[in-house]
Amino acid sequence: MKIRRVAANNRKRAFEVRTSRKTLRFPYRKADPPPSLKDRIRRVFVDQELGREAFTYELQSCRNGSILAEQVLEYNQDPAQLRDLVLYNLTIEARKRVAAGSLSKREIIRRLGTSATQFYRLLDQTNYRKSVDRMLSLLPVLA
Repeated sequence: MKIRRVAANNRKRAFEVRTSRKTLRFPYRKADPPPSLKDRIRRVFVDQELGREAFTYELQSCRNGSILAEQVLEYNQDPAQLRDLVLYNLTIEARKRVAAGSLSKREIIRRLGTSATQFYRLLDQTNYRKSVDRMLSLLPVLA
């Protein structure tokens, strides 16, 4: 997700992050280092060096901090971000069960009624195109 614009809203004590779809808030208290009344924000900008996927802020004490777009999405509980996180955790659990289980991979594939290629796609934690339902059908086979 690319960040288009960011602004500091001192009244709400939060950063307002504008993306192509919506505006999200990220509170100062979640930032590291956190801005305060004695150490205010001097400037905030979308960081080009981080591929416009983060923003950086500078405090009056010359300390800097950067916030990733993923942190903003996680704080706002974005459904797509939560789905990807659940898929990632299910995939890691499935990989652990395959490694620790007594069933061979061929037997797991047979019980799932799928192809070997599809099975290996399910175990790929970088593949977010798979469905949560398919991952949930894999876990009982591995139990």
